[in-house]
Amino acid sequence: MSLLAEIREKAAAKGKSIVLPEGLEERTLMSVKEIADQKIANPILLGGESEIKALASKIGADISGAEIVDPAKAAYFDDFVQAFYEMRKSKGVDLDKAKETMLNPLYFASMMVKMGKADGEVAGAENTTGNVLRPALQIIKTAPGISAVSGAFIMIVPNTEYGADGIFVFADCAVTPVPTAEQMADFAKASVATATDICGINDPKIGMLSFSTKGSANHDTVEKVVTATNLAKEKFPELKVDGEFQVDAAIVPSVGSSKAPGSAVAGQCNILIFPDLQSGNIGYKLVQRLAKAEAIGPILQGMDKPVNDLSRGCSVEDVVNVVAMTALRA
Repeated sequence: MSLLAEIREKAAAKGKSIVLPEGLEERTLMSVKEIADQKIANPILLGGESEIKALASKIGADISGAEIVDPAKAAYFDDFVQAFYEMRKSKGVDLDKAKETMLNPLYFASMMVKMGKADGEVAGAENTTGNVLRPALQIIKTAPGISAVSGAFIMIVPNTEYGADGIFVFADCAVTPVPTAEQMADFAKASVATATDICGINDPKIGMLSFSTKGSANHDTVEKVVTATNLAKEKFPELKVDGEFQVDAAIVPSVGSSKAPGSAVAGQCNILIFPDLQSGNIGYKLVQRLAKAEAIGPILQGMDKPVNDLSRGCSVEDVVNVVAMTALRA
């Protein structure tokens, strides 16, 4: 069974409800039948019921397996307005602004997750990452002990002995352009949950990447990775993490033992933490295209409750898969 099939099967066993705030987005509507038929999750579409049904009929989408919630008509709308006001009044939000904000499906969806009306949220087919993240960070916030959100890709690399039978987690590839050392340490911690909960990796080993291995070069960017590695070890002593590593020292056993003798993870890493967004994004796309790897993501890591961001170029299958991963993390 493929990893994606396993993810869908495991998600189906959990019976979670996932809110899809882009209720008038065609690929989202087309995904509902597969999500419902495979019992991957209980999908909740946000928007006016008549508008959603009219669009579904026009494009031939079967949405009979979804619950439709119109934010303006929801029985708990006023409760959400009051809750958002209490959260944001110190930022100058009054009740009128809170009401206006809760009519925005992205904010309403995040409040549904926060207040337990849904177990997770998936959006981004027609919204930018910033628009998806902003309400989630204001309402759901990051997990305790985590300072920043990161975007991970699960990389399934064919015909390789490296990683966990060819499976890796790469982060951050989607969110933070120039992370601090503290943020990189938090990315390492958050990536372990992705590796274990979604990928089924039983022995996560983290490599903090650089163009240097164990002092082979001196530069401010190298020093940041050294500091990040030390912080990860201090803050999360349960992690199997080391660095700074060049990527071959992180994943190739012979190179790891040569360049970083004595390291417990060199040459065995299945989680790779990149020093900045440029290298992370370039790295995952090179592996995807040149090694013909499957790249699943981005998966937003570090939120207190699961929220995931789709690519605006996503397919219907992408929506289904991200809903499955979100349900699995819920």
